[in-house]
Amino acid sequence: MIIGVPKEIVDQEYRVAITPQGAHELVDEGHAVLIESGAGEGSSISDSDFEAAGARIVQAAEEVFADAKMILKVKEPLPSEYHMLERGQIIFTFLHLAADERLTRELMERGVVAVAYETVQAADGSLPLLAPMSEIAGRMAPQIGAHHLEKMNGGRGLLLGGATGVLPANVVILGAGLVGSHSAILATGMDAHVVVMDKNLLKLRYLEHILHGRITTIVSNKLSVREMVVQADLVIGAVLVPGARSPVLVDEGVVKEMKPGSVVVDISIDQGGSFATSRPTTYSDPVYLIHDVVHFGVRNLPGAVPITSTYSLTNVTLPFVQEIANLGLQEAVRHDRALAAGVNIIQGRVTSKPVAEAHSFDYEPLEHILPIEISSERLFGK
Repeated sequence: MIIGVPKEIVDQEYRVAITPQGAHELVDEGHAVLIESGAGEGSSISDSDFEAAGARIVQAAEEVFADAKMILKVKEPLPSEYHMLERGQIIFTFLHLAADERLTRELMERGVVAVAYETVQAADGSLPLLAPMSEIAGRMAPQIGAHHLEKMNGGRGLLLGGATGVLPANVVILGAGLVGSHSAILATGMDAHVVVMDKNLLKLRYLEHILHGRITTIVSNKLSVREMVVQADLVIGAVLVPGARSPVLVDEGVVKEMKPGSVVVDISIDQGGSFATSRPTTYSDPVYLIHDVVHFGVRNLPGAVPITSTYSLTNVTLPFVQEIANLGLQEAVRHDRALAAGVNIIQGRVTSKPVAEAHSFDYEPLEHILPIEISSERLFGK
């Protein structure tokens, strides 16, 4: 198979979808790897590093899209890339289609096979390709919040951990999954006062256990969320419903009641956001004010630490890339239910129920489209 890796064009996105080590593995298995010149520079990977691994460097993204059967990316295709998509071509990347109707329609109309990192789901419900970026985003969120709480950055003028004789900042984390857990660990380590909210008592109990009771956990409901958010100095939105649009937990009326100069870091923004006042931003213009509350909504948060992020992401994506390349998509999804869950669109039809529901599109199970019977015997990791 010919596998193509274009340069990411999202604002200040420095990650790349493959490493020289991954390219070497694919070439060694008999595949061709095409990489747009400069694609790895942001992650400190040179064209010569890729060439030494057996990849072929091409000068333009058009060449990559025109020749490759499978396109590997980190972020979703942008409108300037839509015209390069080929019918029947596999796009394997973060897509977050439930929050992007236009992209969903484009992929359907162009007959692209859209496989989303974030919906590849193991038998135990875990999301193996989303997990490393969730971990990194969770660890970054308290740092970002602390930065924007500083007065010269638009915040209240608080040190997250306080000082001797002075109270620390109140940090409220909505969601106790991977992002929320790592945010809690980092914020606690920075000596903030941390409240974690979730509906899942098992997750809350686990966090209390590993943090030795240094956090406060509260069951999430409309009233408790309002009470905690209006008292917060920093709120981190970390709610995820796999493949679906994020539920809005904080309406604009609650934001109006928040303290002037308090900060919202909405990690859920990829899936639409947890705040009614959230909207996507970029690293070039990362924050905006609504009701005197600082909102941070950068969608490619881990792109700021590309060396860490690129290697962390490609460590988990490469086995799935090899599976598709070696077996072909049809055989790969027949053998691997986790990968089958990642197929969102094929032959112009939506095979992800949450994506279909988000846009009121017709939903068709994958096994109704491909002449396969998805195996229940071979699960992810076996």
